Amino acid sequence: MTAAALLKLLAGLALIAAGLWQYRRRAGTPNGSYGSQSAVLLLTIGLILLIVALGGLDYRPSPAELGR
Repeated sequence: MTAAALLKLLAGLALIAAGLWQYRRRAGTPNGSYGSQSAVLLLTIGLILLIVALGGLDYRPSPAELGR
């Protein structure tokens, strides 16, 4: 794993942790049963960063594309 991928992985985990913290904090207040929209955005961006860091969006050509 390269340093850039490791940084993306750590950033994704940090965003997910921040989203969970913000969502839980909002749910504990009066009339806060629905959570926070910004928490959902943090969770979504963190998940996308994790997918990118783990190589889920890397281009892998098929044998037909390689001319085999």
